[in-house]
Amino acid sequence: MREKKGPEKEAKVQSGAAIRASISFPPTIYETLESIAKEKKVSLAWVVRDAAEQYIAQKWPLFASK
Repeated sequence: MREKKGPEKEAKVQSGAAIRASISFPPTIYETLESIAKEKKVSLAWVVRDAAEQYIAQKWPLFASK
């Protein structure tokens, strides 16, 4: 899949709009993420976003969201 380029993508990034991404997981990781989502009563997308934010905060604190 090709990444969109040009003014349309730049406008989305600058406006702070969410960007959709397609990610593949091994079955065991996907099942674990689903279990966590059910336990917390949130969406699987929320669990993945939360995990990504925590990863960035730990690995690159200067890039962590405020």
